[in-house]
Amino acid sequence: MDIGRPTLDQIRIFLAVADAGSFNLAAKKLGRALSVVSYGIATLEAQLGVELFERHGSRRPQLTPAGRALLADARAVSDETDGLIARARGIRQGLETEVSLAFDVMVPSRTIAELLRDFQETFPTVNLRLHVEALGAVAALVIDEKAHLALAGPNLLSLPELERRAAGSVELIPVAAPDHPLALSKLIVPGDIRRHLQLVLTDRSKLTEGRDFSVLSDRTWRLADLGAKHALLLEGIGWGNMPAHAIADDLSAGRLVELSVPDSPRVKYNLNLLWRKDSRPGPASCWLLEALVDRRPS
Repeated sequence: MDIGRPTLDQIRIFLAVADAGSFNLAAKKLGRALSVVSYGIATLEAQLGVELFERHGSRRPQLTPAGRALLADARAVSDETDGLIARARGIRQGLETEVSLAFDVMVPSRTIAELLRDFQETFPTVNLRLHVEALGAVAALVIDEKAHLALAGPNLLSLPELERRAAGSVELIPVAAPDHPLALSKLIVPGDIRRHLQLVLTDRSKLTEGRDFSVLSDRTWRLADLGAKHALLLEGIGWGNMPAHAIADDLSAGRLVELSVPDSPRVKYNLNLLWRKDSRPGPASCWLLEALVDRRPS
């Protein structure tokens, strides 16, 4: 005799009884008759070939070892189904199935993490693809349709295909290790900076290829990674501009020293939200856009 395969309804009855610790309470929670709940458990046990509850005499039903072993799997099946239903509902309502977001490497990682935590809570069915790039490479991801939305720096040519919205700024500070000649100098006169190796963040895109930003030295090392630049600065290999939030602890601990450079004082690195004019942001992208404006770095 074919008794069939377990249904989602039977699995949810199993979970309700396990959570409530009672067939009666589970029936009330589900709005079902007690006989339906009892029959659902009995049928599920027959289909699985194991006893899920010990329910002899007047004792409250207790999970058997087999029931405890299968409980997590049952929850996973129920959660997956709920996720599928929520995702389908979102698609019907125009909600994106995935959002691709690009950030400039200068944006504080804490800002990104807090934003994405709230995004996950607000849009649990939307997958996210995150890119972190530097300079023109951020905008290039949007132009190439690899990112729906970007928070990019200011150093871009006119990009007529993109919409732009101001979204805060990051302060850049010229720094060096405490034993660097510039840090040891009591007075840095204009032009002195040109004789010392400058560590420069380079662009991996074609948008700003060949353009220099805040490069003052005749000697440079070009780095595509901000973390590598930070590490070299700590080792005393050259000087360079770094975002204030990334080196606050180093300045406090004396691992790095701010340079009083007349040629390159502290500067504001303005940030802009970018998205394609020919691609209308969906609900999740619009939420991100507004949230990034509200929480703009400063």
